[in-house]
Amino acid sequence: MPVSRFVPVVPAVALSTSLALALTACGGGVQGTPGGAGLRDPYFPKAGNGGYDVTHYALDLAYDPARRRLTGTAALTARATQDLSAFDLDLKGLDVTEVEVDGKQAHWNRAGQELTVRPHGELREGGTFRVTVRYGGTPETLTDPDGSREGWLPTADGALALGEPVGSAAWFPGNHHPSDKAPYDITVTVPRGLTAVSNGELVRRRAGKDRTTFVWHTGEPMASYLATVAIGRYDVSRTTARDGLPVYTAVDPTQTRASRAVLARLPEVVAWAQDTFGPYPFTSTGAIVERDGDVGYALETQNRPVFPGAPDVPLLVHELAHQWYGDSVTPRTWRDIWLNEGFATYAEWLWAEEHGGDSAQRTFERLYAQGEDLYPDLWAFPPARPDSAEHLSGDPVYQRGAMVLHKLRQRLGDDAFRTLLRGWAGAHRHGTADTADFTAYVERQAPGTDLSDVWREWLYGDGKPGRP
Repeated sequence: MPVSRFVPVVPAVALSTSLALALTACGGGVQGTPGGAGLRDPYFPKAGNGGYDVTHYALDLAYDPARRRLTGTAALTARATQDLSAFDLDLKGLDVTEVEVDGKQAHWNRAGQELTVRPHGELREGGTFRVTVRYGGTPETLTDPDGSREGWLPTADGALALGEPVGSAAWFPGNHHPSDKAPYDITVTVPRGLTAVSNGELVRRRAGKDRTTFVWHTGEPMASYLATVAIGRYDVSRTTARDGLPVYTAVDPTQTRASRAVLARLPEVVAWAQDTFGPYPFTSTGAIVERDGDVGYALETQNRPVFPGAPDVPLLVHELAHQWYGDSVTPRTWRDIWLNEGFATYAEWLWAEEHGGDSAQRTFERLYAQGEDLYPDLWAFPPARPDSAEHLSGDPVYQRGAMVLHKLRQRLGDDAFRTLLRGWAGAHRHGTADTADFTAYVERQAPGTDLSDVWREWLYGDGKPGRP
């Protein structure tokens, strides 16, 4: 990887002096109070960085699909949470050409996914600073521990950027951990005839002779793994939901006919979710539908989830429920992922119960009785304690996570449980939370109710709990 300064060929004595000075300037011999290179997440210890909180991202990207080349300028506004002589950004691959801090060129170096930046003067705790990184190259498609692909995924007519859990570092520098959320402005320039879709609202479209620029704004805080860019040819629809909420969908033309009926129900699903989970947490909604071969899974990217081909209604319900549980209330660490997936899976159960399908109780009973046949790994580990990064998307996180919620519903009763669903989403709206926050919240809402066995056996317990 290139570094921020060129060391010329000089005599050996002078060279040793130059190297010592260069290492000190670029962070190799960092003195003072550098920020941490990683937040020690239980599964991704190098993800994220210490010493600052990002308060805004401004990304200006240009992509050439024919050459698969991305060029970008990322401007991050951040608040120092300690005195900082240096700080890190996460960036996987790509070539950095220049780094500035508050408009002045800064020294920097690369080591793996760490881009270490050393400003000219120390940044003071509580102060706001702006770091600008100019970069380019061919972004990488990464392979998750569970074998799925993320990062920057080239498609037949463009590309798709997906970030869960750490793929966003493949296409822009940032503090890539779910605990640090911020608003985004994402500008994407693409060859004329293509569309660039991202999160939030499309605030501007500029058409030039050969290229078109799309400017997207996300005003609510967003974790970086939920940021997306989809580039290609799409059938775009702009409508509104019943309450005037803007709905923006972008569908690959090969999926338009198959998607039409289910996407027509998107406003209905959002209205049902608002009745169930509380006010919709964002200022727009929608969907991105790609071809099956472009991506192998759906993802709850903020404002408009991504689907691998035409979704069915349960999958649409699942990903839209994530707008409350996962996108608005975001896990503080990746160990807390069941707070995303357990809630979204239970949303499917509730939808079925209220729309002519099995009751949630019947679904629970079937899982308990036949879980090993339906999901061989169902009892492999407790939902609140996945055994490795490889299993963050495992069946215990989704299915057994939903079973924990059903046990709470049984114990609290329907009315109190519905109040809990709305209250939890509201209490941590646009924030982060962990499992301890959740259990403490439930206990505050149900004083005098003994829930210790639910936590011990269903949330944290190993193996299959005793027959309920």
